[in-house]
Formats: sequence, structure tokens, C-alpha cells
Amino acid sequence: MPPRSRGSRGAAAVDSGTSAATEREEPRRRVIEAAAELLAREGRDAVTTRAVAVAAGLQPPAIYRLFGDKDGLLEAVAEHGFAKFLASKTVAPHPQDPIEDLRAGWDLAVEFGLDNPALYTLMYSEPTTTSSAAFEAGMKILMGRIRRLAAGGWLRVDEELAAMIIHATARGAVLTWLSLPDDCRNPALLTTLRESMVTTVTNQEPAVQAAGPAGAARALRAALPVQTTLSGAEQHLLTEWLERLAADG
Repeated sequence: MPPRSRGSRGAAAVDSGTSAATEREEPRRRVIEAAAELLAREGRDAVTTRAVAVAAGLQPPAIYRLFGDKDGLLEAVAEHGFAKFLASKTVAPHPQDPIEDLRAGWDLAVEFGLDNPALYTLMYSEPTTTSSAAFEAGMKILMGRIRRLAAGGWLRVDEELAAMIIHATARGAVLTWLSLPDDCRNPALLTTLRESMVTTVTNQEPAVQAAGPAGAARALRAALPVQTTLSGAEQHLLTEWLERLAADG
């Protein structure tokens, strides 16, 4: 039988490495899913290393080998929650109404929290979980919505502040709702918080009537007061820039 070529041995090594990685990932996935199910069914106190190991069909030492400790396991479950939420998001690249798109995104975040109370509480009660890749991907989607608002002249506040307000009101709405007894949960709370957020971060009418840089330049040029904190040279330079941008439209 002729010896295999180096290319064949290399391909076999790659296949072997991929197979080994898959074999290592499978128990990790089983543990995370088992922990998430326990969390949803019985609450955080039920998520012990022993109970999770039994549910996943593994020995308890496997939990420590895969996650380090219980805190590591809970961080992985929180990341699983962010990934699950990210998968539920639908993104319209060019929404007809960016403010309604903002409302829809806020509602989706709140609905996810109400549908997954224990998981959501874990996701947003542990500060370290906000560094997760899925969380960052979700924030990019939010920042995209905010950028469209800003480009259309709808945004009332700075983009970063808008993101903090939107995120804080959605999280606060869910955690407050979950903290209330069932007979005190008034749906008007959620609607009022959402509309307060919309009023705070957006204008009733777009500040820029014409879309694009040219329209924004015209709006800013018209809105600038005669007296500003800019020096005479700075005002002259800014005026020149705005005129060039406005003419580009």
C-alpha cells in the first residue's frame, strides 16, 4: 500500500482536530442547556454543579473542568441568553418609520425578558456578562437604529446617551415588572416607560427635513446662532464647510 502524501496527512490532521473540537464542545453545550432549563424551571438556587451534571449526564468534576467553577457556568448561561435574544431579533435595514422601528426593538427586548424571567435576571444582574460577544452584537444593532434616527434628524440627544436611555428603560421595565406581585402588574407601566423613552430620545418632527449630509448641513447652518462659543476664525471655517456640504446636495 503506497504511503499517504503529506497533503493527505495534513488533511487528516485537520479533520482530527475539528472532530476533537466538536467532541469538546458537545458536553459544554449539553451542560449549558441543562443549566438553562434548570434555571427556567426551578430558579437560580436550583442551578448547582451536581444538579446540572446529573441533568447533562456527566460527573460533577466535568463542570469544573469545562467552566472552572459555578460562576463560570453562570456566565456561560448568561452568554447563551444573549445569543438566544440576538437570534430573535429582526433587523430592517431601511425601516419606513425609524421611530416605530425603535418602539418595535424596545418591545422585543421587553417581551424577551418577560418570557424568560430567570434567564433575563441572570443576564442583567451580573455586570461581567455585558462583555459577551452576543451582547456586543446586540448593541451594534441598537446603535444602527440610533444612527438611522440621527441621520434622519429625529434624534434629540447624543447617540451614546440615547443607547444608554433605551437600554436602561427596557432593562428597568423588565426587572421592575418581575419584582411586582402578579396583582400589581399594570401593562400601562410598560407602555408609559416606552413612550417616555421615545419622547426623551427623539424629536416629534425631524430636525433635518432633507435626508443626507447636505440636508443636515443646511439645518445646522440655519440653526447656528450669531453668537457662539466659537472664535471668529472657527465660525468662518465652519460656515465654509457647511456651505460646501450643503452645495453637494
